[in-house]
Amino acid sequence: MKNDLSADSLFFAPAPEAHQKKEKAKAKELRASQWWKQQLGKGICYHCEQKFLKQDLTMDHLIPIVRGGVSSKNNCVPSCKDCNSKKGYLTRAELALKQISD
Repeated sequence: MKNDLSADSLFFAPAPEAHQKKEKAKAKELRASQWWKQQLGKGICYHCEQKFLKQDLTMDHLIPIVRGGVSSKNNCVPSCKDCNSKKGYLTRAELALKQISD
């Protein structure tokens, strides 16, 4: 599986595919958990803090899996689809730097 990295991205070595596959499987399990359902039930996007219907929220990894992040309660937050798409594989710090330079 190749990672889709844009030309203006910061350079990094992606996490091994075995790590990515394992963490995506763990994310699937986490999405089925009661804890995740409670997070969605709040209806708040972690990034923009706007209110959404739970079906309009996605799981965002604060440290993306491709960057070596894990699927854990400490690393996964509800995010609206727009914020999650804008963040992509960036960390929050990189996203902030990108927004300053844009």
